[in-house]
Amino acid sequence: MRSGAVRVGLAGLGYWGPNLARNFGDLPGAELKWLCDRDAQRLEAQAARFPGPDRTTHFDDLLEDPDLDAVAIATPVVTHADLAREALLAGKHVFVEKPMALAAEEAEELVALAEERGLVLMPGHLLLYHPGVSKLRELVHSGELGRVLYVYGNRQNFGQIRRDENALGSLGAHDLSVILHLLEEEPTEVWARGESFLGEVEDVVFCYLRFPSGVVAHMHLSWLDPHKMRRMTVVGDQKMAVFDDMDLERKVTVYEKSAEAPPLTYGEWRTRTGDISIPKISNAEPLRLECEHFVALVRGEGDPFAAARDGLAVVRTLEQLQRSLERERV
Repeated sequence: MRSGAVRVGLAGLGYWGPNLARNFGDLPGAELKWLCDRDAQRLEAQAARFPGPDRTTHFDDLLEDPDLDAVAIATPVVTHADLAREALLAGKHVFVEKPMALAAEEAEELVALAEERGLVLMPGHLLLYHPGVSKLRELVHSGELGRVLYVYGNRQNFGQIRRDENALGSLGAHDLSVILHLLEEEPTEVWARGESFLGEVEDVVFCYLRFPSGVVAHMHLSWLDPHKMRRMTVVGDQKMAVFDDMDLERKVTVYEKSAEAPPLTYGEWRTRTGDISIPKISNAEPLRLECEHFVALVRGEGDPFAAARDGLAVVRTLEQLQRSLERERV
Protein backbone atom coordinates (compact mmCIF):
# COMPACT_ATOMS: atom_id res chain seq x y z
CA MET A 1 0.00 0.00 0.00
CA ARG A 2 1.32 3.42 -0.96
CA SER A 3 2.13 5.91 1.84
CA GLY A 4 2.13 9.68 1.64
CA ALA A 5 -0.04 12.01 -0.38
CA VAL A 6 -1.06 10.93 -3.89
CA ARG A 7 0.31 13.61 -6.23
CA VAL A 8 -2.13 14.40 -9.03
CA GLY A 9 -1.75 16.42 -12.22
CA LEU A 10 -4.90 17.72 -13.94
CA ALA A 11 -5.17 18.14 -17.71
CA GLY A 12 -8.08 20.27 -18.91
CA LEU A 13 -9.47 23.43 -17.33
CA GLY A 14 -12.63 23.89 -19.37
CA TYR A 15 -16.12 23.44 -17.95
CA TRP A 16 -15.47 20.47 -15.63
CA GLY A 17 -11.75 20.61 -14.91
CA PRO A 18 -11.90 23.29 -12.16
CA ASN A 19 -14.32 21.08 -10.20
CA LEU A 20 -11.76 18.26 -10.26
CA ALA A 21 -9.01 20.71 -9.30
CA ARG A 22 -11.04 21.88 -6.30
CA ASN A 23 -11.64 18.35 -5.06
CA PHE A 24 -8.14 16.97 -5.58
CA GLY A 25 -6.74 20.16 -4.08
CA ASP A 26 -8.89 19.90 -0.93
CA LEU A 27 -8.80 16.14 -0.48
CA PRO A 28 -6.83 14.78 2.49
CA GLY A 29 -4.27 12.31 1.21
CA ALA A 30 -3.96 14.02 -2.19
CA GLU A 31 -1.84 16.86 -3.55
CA LEU A 32 -2.73 18.79 -6.69
CA LYS A 33 0.74 19.17 -8.21
CA TRP A 34 0.09 20.27 -11.81
CA LEU A 35 -2.51 22.16 -13.82
CA CYS A 36 -2.34 21.73 -17.59
CA ASP A 37 -4.30 23.31 -20.42
CA ARG A 38 -3.36 24.20 -23.98
CA ASP A 39 -4.96 27.61 -23.44
CA ALA A 40 -2.54 29.78 -21.44
CA GLN A 41 -5.33 32.23 -20.61
CA ARG A 42 -7.33 29.48 -18.94
CA LEU A 43 -4.30 28.59 -16.84
CA GLU A 44 -3.82 32.17 -15.73
CA ALA A 45 -7.51 32.54 -14.98
CA GLN A 46 -7.23 29.70 -12.43
CA ALA A 47 -3.94 30.88 -10.90
CA ALA A 48 -5.54 32.89 -8.10
CA ARG A 49 -7.94 30.08 -7.21
CA PHE A 50 -5.26 27.36 -7.29
CA PRO A 51 -1.93 29.07 -6.52
CA GLY A 52 -0.06 25.96 -5.37
CA PRO A 53 0.22 23.69 -8.45
CA ASP A 54 2.73 24.18 -11.22
CA ARG A 55 1.12 25.29 -14.49
CA THR A 56 1.92 24.25 -18.04
CA THR A 57 0.48 24.16 -21.55
CA HIS A 58 2.36 20.91 -22.32
CA PHE A 59 0.92 17.56 -21.24
CA ASP A 60 4.38 15.98 -21.48
CA ASP A 61 5.51 18.06 -18.50
CA LEU A 62 3.17 16.02 -16.32
CA LEU A 63 4.34 12.71 -17.76
CA GLU A 64 8.00 13.58 -17.32
CA ASP A 65 7.63 14.50 -13.64
CA PRO A 66 9.03 11.48 -11.72
CA ASP A 67 7.25 12.60 -8.53
CA LEU A 68 3.79 12.66 -10.09
CA ASP A 69 1.67 9.61 -9.24
CA ALA A 70 -1.49 10.17 -11.24
CA VAL A 71 -3.05 12.18 -14.04
CA ALA A 72 -6.68 13.34 -14.18
CA ILE A 73 -7.97 14.01 -17.71
CA ALA A 74 -10.86 16.43 -18.29
CA THR A 75 -10.12 17.38 -21.89
CA PRO A 76 -12.47 17.08 -24.91
CA VAL A 77 -13.83 13.55 -25.37
CA VAL A 78 -11.97 12.92 -28.63
CA THR A 79 -8.65 13.26 -26.76
CA HIS A 80 -9.44 10.96 -23.82
CA ALA A 81 -8.09 7.70 -25.21
CA ASP A 82 -4.83 9.14 -26.57
CA LEU A 83 -3.99 11.08 -23.41
CA ALA A 84 -4.90 8.16 -21.15
CA ARG A 85 -2.68 5.87 -23.23
CA GLU A 86 0.26 8.28 -23.01
CA ALA A 87 -0.15 8.58 -19.24
CA LEU A 88 -0.32 4.81 -18.71
CA LEU A 89 2.76 4.30 -20.86
CA ALA A 90 4.53 6.88 -18.69
CA GLY A 91 3.66 4.84 -15.59
CA LYS A 92 0.96 7.15 -14.23
CA HIS A 93 -2.35 6.13 -12.71
CA VAL A 94 -5.21 7.66 -14.70
CA PHE A 95 -8.56 9.22 -13.89
CA VAL A 96 -10.30 10.06 -17.17
CA GLU A 97 -13.66 11.69 -17.64
CA LYS A 98 -16.34 9.63 -19.36
CA PRO A 99 -16.26 8.07 -21.78
CA MET A 100 -12.65 6.92 -21.59
CA ALA A 101 -12.73 6.21 -25.34
CA LEU A 102 -15.09 6.60 -28.27
CA ALA A 103 -14.55 3.06 -29.55
CA ALA A 104 -14.64 -0.25 -27.70
CA GLU A 105 -11.38 -1.33 -29.33
CA GLU A 106 -9.60 1.71 -27.86
CA ALA A 107 -11.14 1.11 -24.44
CA GLU A 108 -10.08 -2.55 -24.49
CA GLU A 109 -6.54 -1.48 -25.31
CA LEU A 110 -6.49 0.94 -22.38
CA VAL A 111 -7.83 -1.64 -19.92
CA ALA A 112 -5.29 -4.21 -21.08
CA LEU A 113 -2.47 -1.67 -20.77
CA ALA A 114 -3.51 -0.67 -17.24
CA GLU A 115 -3.74 -4.30 -16.11
CA GLU A 116 -0.42 -5.18 -17.73
CA ARG A 117 1.33 -2.32 -15.91
CA GLY A 118 -0.55 -2.64 -12.64
CA LEU A 119 -2.00 0.87 -12.88
CA VAL A 120 -5.38 2.31 -11.94
CA LEU A 121 -7.54 3.41 -14.87
CA MET A 122 -10.74 4.95 -13.57
CA PRO A 123 -13.37 6.47 -15.88
CA GLY A 124 -15.31 9.33 -14.32
CA HIS A 125 -18.84 7.93 -14.17
CA LEU A 126 -19.97 10.45 -11.57
CA LEU A 127 -23.48 9.11 -10.95
CA LEU A 128 -22.09 5.85 -9.59
CA TYR A 129 -20.87 7.85 -6.57
CA HIS A 130 -24.15 9.64 -5.95
CA PRO A 131 -25.50 8.55 -2.54
CA GLY A 132 -28.95 8.21 -4.13
CA VAL A 133 -27.67 5.76 -6.73
CA SER A 134 -25.80 3.88 -4.00
CA LYS A 135 -29.09 3.53 -2.12
CA LEU A 136 -30.87 2.36 -5.27
CA ARG A 137 -28.19 -0.29 -5.79
CA GLU A 138 -28.54 -1.35 -2.15
CA LEU A 139 -32.29 -1.80 -2.64
CA VAL A 140 -31.70 -3.91 -5.74
CA HIS A 141 -29.00 -6.16 -4.29
CA SER A 142 -30.59 -6.61 -0.85
CA GLY A 143 -33.62 -8.17 -2.51
CA GLU A 144 -35.99 -5.62 -0.98
CA LEU A 145 -37.55 -4.93 -4.37
CA GLY A 146 -37.86 -8.64 -5.09
CA ARG A 147 -36.91 -9.90 -8.54
CA VAL A 148 -36.06 -6.95 -10.78
CA LEU A 149 -38.33 -6.91 -13.83
CA TYR A 150 -37.26 -3.80 -15.68
CA VAL A 151 -35.37 -0.51 -15.34
CA TYR A 152 -35.80 2.74 -17.19
CA GLY A 153 -34.04 6.08 -17.25
CA ASN A 154 -35.25 9.55 -18.23
CA ARG A 155 -32.60 12.15 -19.09
CA GLN A 156 -34.35 15.03 -20.79
CA ASN A 157 -34.12 18.82 -20.94
CA PHE A 158 -34.71 21.75 -23.25
CA GLY A 159 -31.10 22.35 -24.39
CA GLN A 160 -28.16 22.29 -24.53
CA ILE A 161 -28.61 21.66 -28.27
CA ARG A 162 -25.48 20.15 -29.80
CA ARG A 163 -24.20 19.97 -33.33
CA ASP A 164 -21.22 17.61 -33.05
CA GLU A 165 -22.70 14.66 -31.11
CA ASN A 166 -26.16 13.16 -30.81
CA ALA A 167 -28.27 12.70 -27.68
CA LEU A 168 -26.98 9.15 -27.24
CA GLY A 169 -23.35 10.25 -27.22
CA SER A 170 -23.98 13.33 -25.10
CA LEU A 171 -26.40 11.91 -22.53
CA GLY A 172 -26.39 8.13 -22.80
CA ALA A 173 -23.28 7.30 -20.76
CA HIS A 174 -24.83 8.75 -17.59
CA ASP A 175 -27.88 6.48 -17.40
CA LEU A 176 -26.24 3.51 -19.07
CA SER A 177 -23.47 3.44 -16.46
CA VAL A 178 -26.12 3.38 -13.71
CA ILE A 179 -28.14 0.61 -15.36
CA LEU A 180 -25.07 -1.61 -15.78
CA HIS A 181 -24.01 -0.78 -12.21
CA LEU A 182 -27.40 -1.84 -10.84
CA LEU A 183 -27.72 -5.04 -12.85
CA GLU A 184 -24.04 -6.13 -12.95
CA GLU A 185 -24.40 -7.65 -16.41
CA GLU A 186 -24.05 -6.56 -20.02
CA PRO A 187 -26.98 -6.69 -22.44
CA THR A 188 -27.36 -9.42 -25.01
CA GLU A 189 -29.72 -7.37 -27.16
CA VAL A 190 -29.78 -3.62 -27.82
CA TRP A 191 -31.93 -1.41 -30.02
CA ALA A 192 -31.88 2.36 -30.52
CA ARG A 193 -34.02 4.72 -32.56
CA GLY A 194 -33.71 8.49 -32.79
CA GLU A 195 -34.81 11.49 -34.79
CA SER A 196 -32.95 14.59 -36.01
CA PHE A 197 -35.37 17.50 -35.82
CA LEU A 198 -32.99 20.45 -35.54
CA GLY A 199 -29.92 19.40 -37.51
CA GLU A 200 -27.83 16.44 -38.62
CA VAL A 201 -27.61 14.61 -35.28
CA GLU A 202 -30.37 12.93 -33.29
CA ASP A 203 -32.01 15.28 -30.77
CA VAL A 204 -34.04 12.51 -29.17
CA VAL A 205 -33.06 8.84 -28.78
CA PHE A 206 -34.97 5.87 -27.36
CA CYS A 207 -32.95 2.81 -26.33
CA TYR A 208 -34.01 -0.72 -25.42
CA LEU A 209 -31.75 -3.29 -23.76
CA ARG A 210 -32.33 -6.93 -22.80
CA PHE A 211 -30.06 -8.72 -20.32
CA PRO A 212 -29.18 -12.40 -19.79
CA SER A 213 -31.20 -12.48 -16.56
CA GLY A 214 -34.33 -11.49 -18.47
CA VAL A 215 -34.36 -7.93 -17.13
CA VAL A 216 -35.11 -5.27 -19.74
CA ALA A 217 -34.16 -1.59 -19.68
CA HIS A 218 -35.13 1.55 -21.53
CA MET A 219 -33.54 5.01 -21.87
CA HIS A 220 -35.22 8.19 -23.10
CA LEU A 221 -32.55 10.77 -24.01
CA SER A 222 -33.39 14.22 -25.33
CA TRP A 223 -32.44 17.89 -25.27
CA LEU A 224 -35.74 18.78 -26.98
CA ASP A 225 -38.20 18.29 -24.14
CA PRO A 226 -40.29 20.60 -21.93
CA HIS A 227 -39.23 18.75 -18.76
CA LYS A 228 -35.85 18.64 -17.07
CA MET A 229 -35.62 15.07 -15.86
CA ARG A 230 -32.80 13.07 -14.30
CA ARG A 231 -34.64 9.98 -13.11
CA MET A 232 -34.03 6.23 -12.83
CA THR A 233 -36.87 3.81 -12.03
CA VAL A 234 -36.46 0.17 -10.97
CA VAL A 235 -39.53 -2.08 -10.98
CA GLY A 236 -39.37 -5.28 -8.95
CA ASP A 237 -41.99 -7.92 -8.37
CA GLN A 238 -42.36 -6.84 -4.71
CA LYS A 239 -41.55 -3.12 -4.64
CA MET A 240 -40.55 -0.30 -6.97
CA ALA A 241 -37.97 2.46 -6.43
CA VAL A 242 -37.22 5.79 -8.08
CA PHE A 243 -34.04 7.88 -7.96
CA ASP A 244 -34.81 11.48 -8.93
CA ASP A 245 -31.78 13.76 -9.02
CA MET A 246 -33.96 16.83 -9.65
CA ASP A 247 -35.95 16.40 -6.43
CA LEU A 248 -34.17 18.12 -3.54
CA GLU A 249 -36.24 16.43 -0.83
CA ARG A 250 -36.93 12.96 -2.29
CA LYS A 251 -33.83 11.66 -4.00
CA VAL A 252 -35.05 8.08 -3.57
CA THR A 253 -38.64 6.94 -3.12
CA VAL A 254 -39.67 3.33 -2.48
CA TYR A 255 -43.19 2.23 -3.43
CA GLU A 256 -44.67 -0.92 -1.92
CA LYS A 257 -46.55 -1.85 -5.06
CA SER A 258 -46.79 -5.18 -6.82
CA ALA A 259 -49.07 -7.42 -8.84
CA GLU A 260 -50.46 -10.59 -7.27
CA ALA A 261 -51.22 -13.72 -9.25
CA PRO A 262 -54.90 -14.61 -9.47
CA PRO A 263 -56.08 -17.29 -7.07
CA LEU A 264 -57.55 -20.45 -8.54
CA THR A 265 -61.07 -19.25 -7.74
CA TYR A 266 -60.61 -15.79 -9.21
CA GLY A 267 -59.35 -15.21 -12.71
CA GLU A 268 -57.86 -11.73 -12.64
CA TRP A 269 -54.52 -10.33 -11.54
CA ARG A 270 -54.77 -8.00 -8.56
CA THR A 271 -52.57 -5.03 -7.65
CA ARG A 272 -51.27 -4.47 -4.14
CA THR A 273 -50.43 -0.98 -2.86
CA GLY A 274 -48.79 -0.39 0.49
CA ASP A 275 -46.55 2.21 2.05
CA ILE A 276 -44.43 4.82 0.30
CA SER A 277 -41.10 5.40 2.03
CA ILE A 278 -38.38 8.02 1.55
CA PRO A 279 -35.04 6.78 2.88
CA LYS A 280 -32.54 9.29 4.23
CA ILE A 281 -29.85 10.05 1.65
CA SER A 282 -26.48 11.63 2.43
CA ASN A 283 -25.86 15.05 0.90
CA ALA A 284 -22.17 14.28 0.32
CA GLU A 285 -20.89 15.67 -2.99
CA PRO A 286 -20.67 12.83 -5.54
CA LEU A 287 -17.53 14.29 -7.15
CA ARG A 288 -15.81 14.39 -3.78
CA LEU A 289 -16.67 10.72 -3.21
CA GLU A 290 -15.46 9.87 -6.72
CA CYS A 291 -12.11 11.59 -6.21
CA GLU A 292 -11.73 9.92 -2.80
CA HIS A 293 -12.29 6.54 -4.43
CA PHE A 294 -9.65 7.21 -7.07
CA VAL A 295 -7.09 8.24 -4.45
CA ALA A 296 -7.92 5.13 -2.39
CA LEU A 297 -7.36 2.91 -5.45
CA VAL A 298 -4.00 4.53 -6.12
CA ARG A 299 -3.07 3.91 -2.49
CA GLY A 300 -3.78 0.20 -3.01
CA GLU A 301 -7.23 -0.02 -1.43
CA GLY A 302 -9.74 -2.10 -3.40
CA ASP A 303 -9.69 -3.71 -6.82
CA PRO A 304 -7.55 -1.45 -9.06
CA PHE A 305 -9.05 -2.79 -12.28
CA ALA A 306 -12.80 -3.04 -11.58
CA ALA A 307 -13.62 0.56 -12.51
CA ALA A 308 -11.80 0.23 -15.84
CA ARG A 309 -13.67 -2.96 -16.71
CA ASP A 310 -16.99 -1.33 -15.82
CA GLY A 311 -16.09 1.65 -17.99
CA LEU A 312 -15.25 -0.68 -20.85
CA ALA A 313 -18.72 -2.25 -20.58
CA VAL A 314 -20.27 1.21 -20.93
CA VAL A 315 -18.20 2.04 -24.03
CA ARG A 316 -18.94 -1.36 -25.56
CA THR A 317 -22.69 -1.01 -25.03
CA LEU A 318 -22.76 2.59 -26.28
CA GLU A 319 -21.00 1.44 -29.46
CA GLN A 320 -23.62 -1.27 -29.99
CA LEU A 321 -26.42 1.24 -29.45
CA GLN A 322 -24.86 3.68 -31.91
CA ARG A 323 -24.62 0.96 -34.54
CA SER A 324 -28.28 0.13 -33.99
CA LEU A 325 -29.16 3.81 -34.27
CA GLU A 326 -27.37 4.03 -37.61
CA ARG A 327 -29.12 0.92 -38.93
CA GLU A 328 -32.53 2.28 -37.94
CA ARG A 329 -32.08 5.66 -39.65
CA VAL A 330 -34.55 6.30 -42.44
